This record gives sequence, C-alpha cells and structure tokens, in this order.
Amino acid sequence: MKDFFRVVKKSKKSKARIGILKTSHGEIETPCFVPVATQAVVKTLTSEEAEAAKCQILIANTFHLHLKPGEKIVKSNGGIHKFMNWNRPLMTDSGGFQVFSLGFGRDLGVGKIMKSGAGALVKVGQQPQNIKIIDDGVWFRSPVDGRKLFIGPKESMKIQEAIGADIIFAFDECTPPLADYEYTKKSLIKTHEWAIASLKNKGKKQALFGIVQGGKFKDLRIESAKFIANLPFDGFGIGGEFGDNKNTMIKMIDWVVKELPENKPRHLLGIGHPEDILKIIKSGIDTFDCVMPTHYARHGIAFASSGRLDMSKPIFLKDKKPLDKKCDCMVCRNYTRSYIGHLLKAKEITALRLLTFHNLYFFNSLVEKIRNDIKKEKV
Repeated sequence: MKDFFRVVKKSKKSKARIGILKTSHGEIETPCFVPVATQAVVKTLTSEEAEAAKCQILIANTFHLHLKPGEKIVKSNGGIHKFMNWNRPLMTDSGGFQVFSLGFGRDLGVGKIMKSGAGALVKVGQQPQNIKIIDDGVWFRSPVDGRKLFIGPKESMKIQEAIGADIIFAFDECTPPLADYEYTKKSLIKTHEWAIASLKNKGKKQALFGIVQGGKFKDLRIESAKFIANLPFDGFGIGGEFGDNKNTMIKMIDWVVKELPENKPRHLLGIGHPEDILKIIKSGIDTFDCVMPTHYARHGIAFASSGRLDMSKPIFLKDKKPLDKKCDCMVCRNYTRSYIGHLLKAKEITALRLLTFHNLYFFNSLVEKIRNDIKKEKV
C-alpha cells in the first residue's frame, strides 16, 4: 500500500526508530503499544475510555469474532469500527495463534516463552487433541458450542475482510515451544504456503502483514524472515515462541529484524511486559501487542513506576496514596489505593475498570516516553 508507513527518525544508539503508520482511520506514531480488544472491546472499558487511556490502535481476535457474533453481524453493522464505536486504527490477528493456544498450548500447558526448560516433546506426525492441522488449514472445535469449523488462509482472509480492520495478518501456525526441529521445519513450509495463499485471497482495502515463524531455531527463523520479506506484504509480524528466557527472545528478534526491509513496519505478536518494552523497541520493533495490562488488571494488579502492586492485599486498605504518584491518569488523580482495595474486597466490578484504565495509560505513557527519548537521541 502506497504511503502506508514511513520512518521519520532512526536512533544512532540502537535499532529503535520513529515511524508514522497511515490508515483510513488515522495515523499512529510508532513505536506503539497495541492493546488487545479480543471480542471488539477492551475488557471493562468503553471505546471512549480506551482512547482516553492513550490507545492509538487496538487488535481484535479473528477466531473469537468468527465464533460470536460472526463476521456477518460485524459487517452488517458497518464493520468493526462502527460496531464498537472505535474511530482509530484497528488490527485483527489471523486465527493462527489459536492453532497454538487451542492445540499444543492447551495440551501441554505452555505459553510462548518456556519457563520449565523441558526438552522437545512435539514431533513430526503428532496432532493436538482438540484440533487437526492439515495442508490446507486447521479443523477446530468451537469452544462455544462444540461444532467443527475449518479455517485456512482463504477463510481467514474472508473473515478478516468482512470484519473490516485496517491491518490484517496472514494465516499461520504458531508452533509450540516444545516442538522439535523437524516438526518446526515442516510447520514452517506450511506457514510459507499459507502466506502465499493469504496474499492471493486478500481484499484491496486492508494492509496485510506476513508472519515470520521458525521457533527457537536460528536457521529456520532466518529462512522464514527472508522468505516472508521477499513477498509483497505491507508489513511483517514476528510470531511463535521466543525461547526459554528474555535474553534469548531479544536474540531471536535480532535474527529476524536483520532480514526485514527498513521501509516496512514490524509487529511483535503477543509480547510486551513492561521490563521488555525498551529492549523490544531498541531491537527495531515498531508495534507490539500484549494482554498484560488488561489481564493483570482483572486479577487486581496495578503497574506503577515502583513495580507491580497487588491491590487485593489488606495493606492497601489503609493506603491513601494514588496507585502511582508519577502518573497523571484519571484514576491516579481521583482515587486512592485504599478505595480501589476496598472495591476489590467488595468484589465491585468498578475496581477492574479503574485498574484497566490505569494500566493501559501506564503502558502507553511508557512507550510515549521512549518515543520522546528516541527523538532526543537518548535511546
């Protein structure tokens, strides 16, 4: 897409850069955090509140919107922007992450970063218990009503086109951290075939990002980055697992970024702890999504400049300070730790709303500061 993305400043100290990503629903300045709006909502917040929390762009979930209410309902409402009253840019993922999360991720109880250091368990020929991966796509069983449903690259493109986000992703297999080399290599061939099929079946109005896979294996990551970089995608996602620790993750990002063109945006899928954000941006990542601020808020956790606060602890009931003295969000200006602790104890849902708003504001402000530091040659 012409004039979709331009780099306006490169750091002299790292691979960090400032960019402008232009869509029909407005521009965003990168690097940018992308909050998750799985079912066309940032959980507990209205779209107006999400914008007030400094959110520039959101990412919704193709698989879950396909299940409910269905892409036809979204389209009949004028597309996802009108449906959820969000007038800024939007992304949708492809459904590829659910190949992992509803497959081997569920079977083995693992996430995208391994914590146990267990050896490779998933080998060529193995199938997850609840889904079936074939050459053309994936057979799922609906978590809603148990019916069988099929999604491949063609289906994913049609669903995402009907939903109507500005930026969509190619369909892929997000491989588990416990996959061995041969399984990952075979999966990569499939993901590359699906990338080509996604390009063939996309509409004209949306920007399409290809996804780099390859697991923990350097040669496969580089092979995938080169292959996807040579296809006419508008940008690139970096997906899959990210090793067994955060240092490994940064190395893996570096392998990929070296192979991607400078003039197109790079999105890191599903990673973004506060302690990782500066490292990610310094590695040359432009956008990244993560459920961290919203998910933790719903479990009573606030992010602050002093660290994470478990607001369910009794000590906060007597604490009349704001969540974070350095934060100027609506919550920190108007409510005390004591009040929010009380709401949690009383099981009032307003506590989750206040914590979600603050956490999103905190994450977005953190990235905003990094953008300013790049401009000032500090990063």
